[in-house]
Amino acid sequence: MILIDHKDRRPIYEQVIERFQQMILCGILQPDSPMPSVRSLAMELSLNPNTVQRAYQELERTGYIYTIKGKGSFVSETATAATNKRRQLLKELQVFTDKTLLAGISSQELQEMLAECIQNSSVLSNKTGDDEYDYSDQS
Repeated sequence: MILIDHKDRRPIYEQVIERFQQMILCGILQPDSPMPSVRSLAMELSLNPNTVQRAYQELERTGYIYTIKGKGSFVSETATAATNKRRQLLKELQVFTDKTLLAGISSQELQEMLAECIQNSSVLSNKTGDDEYDYSDQS
C-alpha cells in the first residue's frame, strides 16, 4: 500500500502524507472508506505511531480525511481535497513563475519550458524517472 523511501531527504510523515494524497486523488481510496488505524499502519510500516498520527493530522487539516471519535479516520470527499491540492500547487507554480521571470526568462520561453516539461512528464508517459529529478529541493 505505502512504501517509505529511507533515502528520501523528506521526513517520513511527509512521505506518508504524499502517498495517501495520491491514493485519494486517484480514486484508489474511495470517499468515506476507512483509513488504516494509526497503530496498524505504524506496525505495517515499522514506524513510530506518532509519525503516522502527525501525517493523519495534516491530512485532516488539509481536507483529505476526517475523524469520527471512537470510530477512526475516513477518506473525505475528493472534491474538497482536490480543490485544496490545486490551490497549493497554484501557489507553488506562482512562486516558480516569479523566480523564472526574475532570472530573466521571458514569458514565452517559460511557456515553452512548461510545454516541454508536460511532454516529458513521467506521469503522462508512464516513465519511472523519479531518480532523474530531486523533488525535495524546496529552494
